[in-house]
Amino acid sequence: MPHALTTFDIELTLLLEGVYQKYQHDFRHYARSSLRRRIRQAMERFGCRSVSHLQERVLHEPEVFAQMLQYFTVQVSEMFRDPEYFLALRRQVIPVLSTYPSIRIWVAGCSTGEEVWSLAILLAEEGLLERSIIYATDINPEALKAAEAGIYAVDRVAQFSQAYLRAGGARSLADYYTASAHGVLLDRSLRRGIVFADHSLATDSVFSEVHLVSCRNVLIYFDRELQDRALKLFDEALIHRGFLGLGSRETLRFTSQASRYAEFCASERIYQRL
Repeated sequence: MPHALTTFDIELTLLLEGVYQKYQHDFRHYARSSLRRRIRQAMERFGCRSVSHLQERVLHEPEVFAQMLQYFTVQVSEMFRDPEYFLALRRQVIPVLSTYPSIRIWVAGCSTGEEVWSLAILLAEEGLLERSIIYATDINPEALKAAEAGIYAVDRVAQFSQAYLRAGGARSLADYYTASAHGVLLDRSLRRGIVFADHSLATDSVFSEVHLVSCRNVLIYFDRELQDRALKLFDEALIHRGFLGLGSRETLRFTSQASRYAEFCASERIYQRL
């Protein structure tokens, strides 16, 4: 006999369907375990006694929905997060990408932009930034705004700097930012090749052919159906022999796209399209 759904889960399903119908944002295939926790946080934040009460506010108050995007999506990022991943890009992937006359990279689910700026620094140090385009996409407009601003809190810089050095940084991270009243501002020269854009892995299609897709710590928040959809998008976007980078807790094994890739750097979850 199937396990009976709780009232909370029934109401959560209705909320996600309502958001999709009203705002065309599709969170219906996001992993429920993570969503439950974040929706409870949202209920507390908005003073809602039930998910149905939260749904009423979300559907009737667009400003509440705009704030809810912070709960539907996970905005956790750091510069040079998992430095070994960036070191593998620098030592193994970049030499291959450098053979192309131009380079296009897609950072899917870029959150507040730390990974995007990290890649721009890496490309600059390898002499490739001027012939590269980095597409930085997310569904959260506030996150995209923060990513494009490239301003981060001063108290995060020490951690960023340590990760940068472990990732094979050739200089000092301080060379790439200036202090401002609001934090540290990353060098505007890094911004020239970055295109920030709204894009949903749940509903949108491929928009460009790219040499590298970096989508890290995003798929873990999707159910299997949405993971497969996202992976198919990446497969469509990648050139032959292009690269796909996933998060440390993510893998292509046992997915619908597994046979289309070779493990290029298995320890860092970097795959090459066959």
